[in-house]
Amino acid sequence: MSEEEKFEIIHGTGNVFRDLGEPDADVKQLKALLAAEIIRALRVQNLTNRKAAKKTGFSETDFSRIKHPDLKRFTIDRLMTILNKLDPEVDIKMEFKGGSKRPGLQQEMVL
Repeated sequence: MSEEEKFEIIHGTGNVFRDLGEPDADVKQLKALLAAEIIRALRVQNLTNRKAAKKTGFSETDFSRIKHPDLKRFTIDRLMTILNKLDPEVDIKMEFKGGSKRPGLQQEMVL
């Protein structure tokens, strides 16, 4: 392998938004995780946007935006409310382990 063909391996943080230097990376990551769980719930329950809107009281357009994903209009609490109406059994857990902001703490989101 020549020098030009060598690649440097860089380990990510687990948050692609942070790795790309996006502002509000943690908020974007949590929104993406919640949207993924909403999409999973829709798939498992075989719900169309129309059926999901009837079940939750949110608009069909909201589900279309979540699926595509266009999450800038959503707050975390709104996404959590949608998810809870689709699947009230879902547990959301956050753990803190080692990290840079607080000694001994690092954010890890588990859905």
